[in-house]
Amino acid sequence: MMQFSKNKSHQYFFFLLVSIYVFFNGGNSNLLIQFNFLLVSFFFIFCLKDKNYNLHFKYFIKQNKWSVYCYILFLFYLLFQILPLPIDLIKFFSPEKYNYLISLNPEFYFTSISLAPTNSFFQLLNFCTMLIFILILKMIFYKKSHKNRFYLFLSIIGFLAAFIGAFFYLSGITNMLTFENYTDVSVSSSFFVNRNVFSIFLLFCLVSSIEYLKYSKNYEKNFMITIYVRFFIIFITIGLITTFSRIGNFLLLNTMLIYFINIIFFEKKKNLIFKNIIYTIIIFDIFILGIYFGSTRIIDRYSFLINEFSEITNTDINISRLQIIKFSFYQAYKYLFFGYGPGSFEILFQIKFPNLESAYANHAHSDLIQFIGEFGLIGFILLVFSFSKIFFKSKNYNLISFLLLFYLLIILFFDFSLHIPIIQFLFIVFFILNQRFIKLS
Repeated sequence: MMQFSKNKSHQYFFFLLVSIYVFFNGGNSNLLIQFNFLLVSFFFIFCLKDKNYNLHFKYFIKQNKWSVYCYILFLFYLLFQILPLPIDLIKFFSPEKYNYLISLNPEFYFTSISLAPTNSFFQLLNFCTMLIFILILKMIFYKKSHKNRFYLFLSIIGFLAAFIGAFFYLSGITNMLTFENYTDVSVSSSFFVNRNVFSIFLLFCLVSSIEYLKYSKNYEKNFMITIYVRFFIIFITIGLITTFSRIGNFLLLNTMLIYFINIIFFEKKKNLIFKNIIYTIIIFDIFILGIYFGSTRIIDRYSFLINEFSEITNTDINISRLQIIKFSFYQAYKYLFFGYGPGSFEILFQIKFPNLESAYANHAHSDLIQFIGEFGLIGFILLVFSFSKIFFKSKNYNLISFLLLFYLLIILFFDFSLHIPIIQFLFIVFFILNQRFIKLS
């Protein structure tokens, strides 16, 4: 009978928590945010009982006091946004909301800065969960082998999601665990409602698979596992291609080009096996499979900016995504310092465009502008300061760090995936796991 060490058992339970995010639309609902917060919190408390984990926890806090304190202050700021305040204070903190409420009913006495305090509360829980995830990561993943184990897990879970997505795509099935119909049956979405989010998730799974193959030290010992991972890469690529997500396919192509350039010009130790794997992925997975599954849409797959100018048509109004971004920018200026609260964009949009369907009003198509609008400059600066230490540590720089920064910039400006818990989690995990590993036990 196979037995697991205590640490491996903890890691596998951690993988179970991540799987729940994956199987249920990336954790993107208020109910799932609450459920995941409780599970992750209980697991964190359980981990703290272990002396070695407790030592890792204290060391991390000691080494990252500035970041942790800034993030906790950011959480308290989110709490401040949802607390009911006297209407006179709202006139100071949020003049735009004050004017709107007074126009509806001059008898308001108490209200919150957030336009949707219930949604903002659940977003507060989500950001608490992300902090707890970081603490758990630093407690139970403290070796390079642990990082490779996580990469292998993402490769497996990515394969499963991609296989389901490709099966649905080929069979025409249009609903899954969310019990919702997809807007376009000619794309792959798997467990996710949105194909863009699914494509970004698969992109992380692809990078995990590549990194696992790159750092598998003993190819003979792990020969069968590497064969499986190479097989998983094929399905992950098929799943990503068949999303026909322009931003996903654009990032896929650039990811492989970055790996290719890195191998040719920057790798000091030439790994012939890994080099051949990258060539195979570019030639077979991207071009041959890409042409087979999307020959009629091959140009469109990489032109992600086309979406920004496509119109959203309604019986009363035509509006492009670029116009939505412009609207978001102007609203962020009106709520400049204290924001309108996370999870409130749909309410804000419907106030200004009451005739548009809500499906088009729940995100700004630019995470950067939406984050600034939701948190205000004060909250956004606190959040940036929380992670600034990660970005400005030169010793943490590597190829993965470069890829993450590239993804971050593209998604922040042209997508909304960073508002989805699983994507937030993956960025955090990759940044944390690619720091230096220090074993204290």
